[in-house]
Amino acid sequence: MSLVEMKVPTIGESITEVTLSQWLKKDGEYVNVDEPICEFESDKATLEFPAEASGKLIYVANEGDDLAIGALVARVDTSVSAGAPGPASPPVAETKPAEAPAKSVPSSTYALGHPSPAAAKILREGDVNPSQVSGTGKDGRITKEDAAKAIENKAAAPLETATKSQPVPINISILGSRNVRSEKMSRMRKTIAARLVSAKNNTAMLTTFNEVDLTAVNELRKKYQDKFVAKYGIKLGYMSIFAKACSRVLMDMPDVNAMIVENEIVYHDYVDISVAISTPTGLVVPPVYNVESLGFHEIEFKIKELAEKARDGKLTLEEMKGGTFTITNGGVFGSLVSTPIINEPQSAILGMHAIKERPVAIDGQVVIRPMMYLALSYDHRIIDGSTSVTFLVKVKELLEDPISLLMDI
Repeated sequence: MSLVEMKVPTIGESITEVTLSQWLKKDGEYVNVDEPICEFESDKATLEFPAEASGKLIYVANEGDDLAIGALVARVDTSVSAGAPGPASPPVAETKPAEAPAKSVPSSTYALGHPSPAAAKILREGDVNPSQVSGTGKDGRITKEDAAKAIENKAAAPLETATKSQPVPINISILGSRNVRSEKMSRMRKTIAARLVSAKNNTAMLTTFNEVDLTAVNELRKKYQDKFVAKYGIKLGYMSIFAKACSRVLMDMPDVNAMIVENEIVYHDYVDISVAISTPTGLVVPPVYNVESLGFHEIEFKIKELAEKARDGKLTLEEMKGGTFTITNGGVFGSLVSTPIINEPQSAILGMHAIKERPVAIDGQVVIRPMMYLALSYDHRIIDGSTSVTFLVKVKELLEDPISLLMDI
């Protein structure tokens, strides 16, 4: 038997541990070199781990295990060829009288009756209690197929009819489900939690608000949208306009684009805007680099590319690095106003919100306009109150007169 040990590779400078989130190949299955065998969840992204040799896969770690860089994940028996059974086990040197078979012990505390991450999601969406599902996976683990079958059985089950003539007494105090479920916090969720608490505790964070009339932006998009799409093949969205307006003001107000590193203030002569993207596993904020030098269509394409990669779990660690300022759009979920938390080590974040038609006073007349509340959370250690208010007012002015944004005046 010739075994190749597969260990957690070095992923990034700041990453010392990963979670084995899912096996992609079964224990004992034949795998080809470079074929993904499992997925690792790091602090920032989900990564596939390829086989380093062809042969029979032998599990060492279990799903849900936290593994340090360099820890053993699996072995590959290269003496087994494709389609051939593995080598026979060596004979036992010493035999003992037959005993009653011992109960098998799950190889992981997350095995017996516990769903895999994919199965847990299916059961949760189908409102099925995992305790009502029999697992066919290793050590009784509930697989994705088990979960899907349970959902089908639930949908196909006929309604039960009462068979007794006498009504059954009902204890009103226990009506309804009272199930309690606990799930291990994902590595990404733990990292997000740690970063948010750090930002709350380690910065002098304040939030200032304003509102913007998006009438002119809406008219601009309506007038030029068809030509924009015809020329660039992508729609002109709000995010590129807001990003461009912020980049213009950030170049004029370097304090808002700066950050504190130890005892120094680091200024940037460029604007890298991190865009908050919601994914099934949590919020990620990959940056769009040099926004001050990009056209609107280039910003739109980059945001679309990052969003697609983020939702497919394909963002690289390199694509997650950097950022001098962040924009988050809670309006896509219906948020009217919020106080966003700074994305450390940055010093400020702009919160966009839902566009609502509201009555406003214009030249002594009450008119209905598409209005949006803006929120700027900032680190008061580096950004003064007057600076934050001025920044938000300047962004508001550019959005309410987008021609000045396009003409760079």
